[in-house]
Amino acid sequence: MVDHEMLQDKPHRTVVRVGDTVRRPMQPWSASVHELLRHLEDIGFAHAPRFLGVDDEGREIVSYVDGESGGAGWAKVVEDDGLVAMAQLLRDYHDAVRGFRPVAADGWAGRTAPPEPGELTCHGDFGPWNLVWHGTRPLAVLDWDYAWPARPIHDVAYALEYVAPFRDDETCVRWLSFPAPPDRRRRLEVFAEAYGLTSTEGLVDAVIAQQEAVWERARLLAGQGCQPQAEWQATGFLATTADRIRWSRDNRRLFE
Repeated sequence: MVDHEMLQDKPHRTVVRVGDTVRRPMQPWSASVHELLRHLEDIGFAHAPRFLGVDDEGREIVSYVDGESGGAGWAKVVEDDGLVAMAQLLRDYHDAVRGFRPVAADGWAGRTAPPEPGELTCHGDFGPWNLVWHGTRPLAVLDWDYAWPARPIHDVAYALEYVAPFRDDETCVRWLSFPAPPDRRRRLEVFAEAYGLTSTEGLVDAVIAQQEAVWERARLLAGQGCQPQAEWQATGFLATTADRIRWSRDNRRLFE
């Protein structure tokens, strides 16, 4: 067993593994996330780490899930097996939280309003890097810091931005492990069907809408001095994100 391992070492975010636990910095909205993780444990949802408390350094403690994650996740969704499995896991998660009604008063990242009719607690950051993989099978969902109330299509659209993906050919091949520019329309259809959608109508608009919502959330958190969003603003990363939204609008023909 690994006794101590640095998983992420950034000035604003030091994440360490201690034995079979992970210690992570708290956020102002962490109590809401902890309530969500306790709900998932209570109903037997096996695909999330367990919240185990807060240590004497004020860090949250969650269970460690063994497998590949982070940058290794990109290659897992290039082939259909991983793409389909990711969509099915997202549907399983949404089914697990349809009856969840949080009572924590701390709100969520970028939102304090309670859920509205038709909304559930989305993961909010459902990308291949935040899954724990064994081969092309995702076993668990990590990093729940950006969970928030939204319609389920928000998580679907967020995932599609990265797995269709809504990126140019060079980025797909150079950074996202594709051997050649992907058939984005087909991949969008495969993911949507595996999730359980009966139509892809409106999905491109949904992807662009979630890009805008996530960008606005990042700007809000940056204005509040939260990290890493404040750093993203200072380094121009938020401007790059705005460019990605424009690319999605200009290239929607690739997906429709």
